[in-house]
Amino acid sequence: MLYYQAPTDEIFEETKAKAMEVWRQYSNTYGYVTEKIDAIKDLPNVRDNFMYLVSMFDLPNQIKLSDLLSDQAREAIMDRLLDGGGILEYIVFKLGKKYNQNGKE
Repeated sequence: MLYYQAPTDEIFEETKAKAMEVWRQYSNTYGYVTEKIDAIKDLPNVRDNFMYLVSMFDLPNQIKLSDLLSDQAREAIMDRLLDGGGILEYIVFKLGKKYNQNGKE
């Protein structure tokens, strides 16, 4: 399954950096931001760690992450979410392409 395959190092590092950027937008009053950043800052690009970076966010924060990512990173996430059984209507990483439930048309 594509979902469990690591992307290129470039896409992984971009997504990791942007995920930390999203977390830094929040107050760290209770150490929650530090906890999340510590969980991902040394995360290696293996197996489904790429999708872990995405799945740690709720929908509004996935939208924030998507807005910060390159088209290549968004496409890598989109392809993996669809491969993992994601429901197209709930995936926020769409590009300007047409998709059906099985992927790109």
